[in-house]
Amino acid sequence: MSVGEALLELARARDAHTVAVVGTAKNVGKTVTIRALYEAAVAHGVPTGVLSAGRDGEAIDAVTRDPKPRLRLEAGTWIASALRTPHPLRDVGLPCGVTIPTACGPVLVGCVEEADDYELVGPPTVSGLRIAVDALREKCELVLIDGAIDRLAAISSGEDAVIVACGAAGGATLEEIVDDVRALVERLRIPPVDPQEPAMFVEGALLPELASELLSSGEQRQIVVRSPASVSLSGRLAQRALAELHLRCEHPVQLLAATVAPSAGRKALEPQRLLEAVAQATALPTYDVYTGSCAKPSAWSR
Repeated sequence: MSVGEALLELARARDAHTVAVVGTAKNVGKTVTIRALYEAAVAHGVPTGVLSAGRDGEAIDAVTRDPKPRLRLEAGTWIASALRTPHPLRDVGLPCGVTIPTACGPVLVGCVEEADDYELVGPPTVSGLRIAVDALREKCELVLIDGAIDRLAAISSGEDAVIVACGAAGGATLEEIVDDVRALVERLRIPPVDPQEPAMFVEGALLPELASELLSSGEQRQIVVRSPASVSLSGRLAQRALAELHLRCEHPVQLLAATVAPSAGRKALEPQRLLEAVAQATALPTYDVYTGSCAKPSAWSR
């Protein structure tokens, strides 16, 4: 079974109709993960839509100038993107009266009519992303998002799931990479609010100043945010908040798997060591999207 087929099977087992891939850093294999899952869906005849929470599929990285993995889409694929391609695209637009502006023009929803490499530019806001996802869901059985952690509030329903990507580009050492993906997964695992217990609801994001105040006061109530994306903390403060505060969310996300990219430019890590370390740190089935290898944590079972 290929990595894409394994990920598709996990999504189906969770009844997930929207899958977002979020990364610990740039160039950690998000697009390659999306591509593997997309190819499996197409091979199994699953009507699929694709969109980006940023800009993806370009040939050259705009910052590093390094070559990037392309996103080849087959005819019949639905996309939501602001960048009009030179290829035939049947544009059906967004719901009447809705416009999602971006720096590259308004987002359109269309059906690919010619197989080729496509570059996607997605909605820049959480609300825009949710509108685009809903528009694609009307056309497709499965929607794939090349995502960003700060936009996860747009994919917080029972039919949404997340894959976490990490890799050599995400840190100076194996230990740093593993620590970062562990922290991200812990954040994404914030449990749902218990309506029977006392709670303090946070409007907007949980910012460092408020988190520090709550920690200093020894707050014992549930601290409730909208979704894991609403926790705007990092480093030691994030670790303390997750460990000491009773963080809960109104819209939890479900995690499917982790993927690893052991190489980035001239930097390379030992693939199997990275794979197994991430699986154990995250307690998630973990896949190397380049070699096709898989590692499952000892505590995880199908």
